[in-house]
Amino acid sequence: MKTINQSLGDDFILVGFSDQPRLEKILFVVVLISYLLTLIGNTAIILVSCLDSVLHTPMYYFLTNLSFVDLCFTTSIVPQLLWNLQGPAKTISPIGCAIQLYVSLALGSTECVLLAVMAFDRYAAVCQPLHYAKVMHPRLCQCLAGMAWLSGIGNTLIQGTITLQLPRCGNHMIYHFICEVPAMINLACVDVHANEVQLFMASLILLLLPLGLILVSYGHIVQAVMRIRSAQAWHKALGTCGSHLLVVSLFYGTITAVYIQPNSSYAHNKGKFITLLYTVVTPTLNPLIYTLRNKDVKGALKRLVKKYKSTVD
Repeated sequence: MKTINQSLGDDFILVGFSDQPRLEKILFVVVLISYLLTLIGNTAIILVSCLDSVLHTPMYYFLTNLSFVDLCFTTSIVPQLLWNLQGPAKTISPIGCAIQLYVSLALGSTECVLLAVMAFDRYAAVCQPLHYAKVMHPRLCQCLAGMAWLSGIGNTLIQGTITLQLPRCGNHMIYHFICEVPAMINLACVDVHANEVQLFMASLILLLLPLGLILVSYGHIVQAVMRIRSAQAWHKALGTCGSHLLVVSLFYGTITAVYIQPNSSYAHNKGKFITLLYTVVTPTLNPLIYTLRNKDVKGALKRLVKKYKSTVD
């Protein structure tokens, strides 16, 4: 950490959206509301999944992990973003920048793998319904969730450390609202081709590989559903997979647009708004998608509210 701190030097300036002061005021309100909804929604899902025995299944075990990841992910970014949006001060300390980079990268990488794990769970539920309980036993679920967390931690320790140790020759102006690997690489005053290749390879492993596994899982799911003639079974399969597929589309559709692209275009406003989508908007929408489209979660919420009311009365 001492080496990293020396490399970072003075405070960084997160330029963000400072070239559009009127937009900053609007973004402050939007981001604040989104963050509050994220806190409420994901906390509610974690609570009902833990407190309601009906939801003690592999699907909701992974959903609880996803909600916890989203909760921590957005918290590692939004408070600093709100501080920068509400006034002229746009600085972040070297330690704060390093912590934000390590934590957000670890959680973002974890979510990539976790969504693939959830796709495998949906595959087992639809394609192997008679053997689902045997296939997705608790120990396997714990191992799969642990694999997702370890992959995220491993990626951030490697990518984050290498990125923070790049010499910057006094460059402290980050043309973004977050200390993220592509933005930090742009500050380097040396040839970063090797770092860009390394980042691209890491993106292939942690973005495109899980996405490929998700597509394969849903390919098998589609084949299984096509053989179903019952309308009720069709609706059940759609309800089982629809929410997850929508979350995958939102998350991967935005994050791949940032990490699978030339670094030269990263500082543009387009890249900032895309990053805003997967760091702020997606964690807000995830609990809404799962609760609005899921009868089990809505039923658990109702039971929890009734239990609370009866306790108070």
